[in-house]
Amino acid sequence: MSTTLDLALDEMALEPTPLPLFTRWLADAEAAQVPDFNAMTLATATREGKPSARIVLLRGFGDSGFDFYTNYQSRKGTELAENPSAALVFFWPTLARQIRIEGSVSKLTAAESDRYFAGRPRGHRLGAIVSPQSRPIPDRAYFEQQIEELQRRLGDTDQLPRPDHWGGYRIAPTAIEFWQGRLDRLHDRFLYTRSPSGWRRQRLAP
Repeated sequence: MSTTLDLALDEMALEPTPLPLFTRWLADAEAAQVPDFNAMTLATATREGKPSARIVLLRGFGDSGFDFYTNYQSRKGTELAENPSAALVFFWPTLARQIRIEGSVSKLTAAESDRYFAGRPRGHRLGAIVSPQSRPIPDRAYFEQQIEELQRRLGDTDQLPRPDHWGGYRIAPTAIEFWQGRLDRLHDRFLYTRSPSGWRRQRLAP
């Protein structure tokens, strides 16, 4: 990747756990006004190992993992039910940075999903209620008709209950790799891997 930046990732400045660096890099991307700075590629796989990937938005993170929300009956939801392992990739080309995350996946609690759903714009909630995500529909008019019918039934109320088929997931990381682009492709790469005794850090060849 060509870039005018030559930002070093100083090993001596790295913390023993990965979350502080992740937090700084995400804040740097937001400060640099990277479009959709919290967008991440989510890779899942079927029980047989057939992979698929798509972009989703990070909606929360902490020591316990990285959160996103979706339709449980979507393709990714179906694959996560079969194979609760996933990978994430954040890529910020203007900063010449990438983060790769691998881990196990579990659903957030109903209370956590309810809180997030209640804070979404009304139109987003309507779409989540009626959309059979990832499944074929006759045409766009069909989907728009479903939205209109739901709005007629609900009237002006803003109290839209979260549907059972929609909610959050958390990826508990077992590995996090930080990639900092450097000139001449002599990139800095550091891999954190989790073990029962804590995190281990290694430098990887570019």
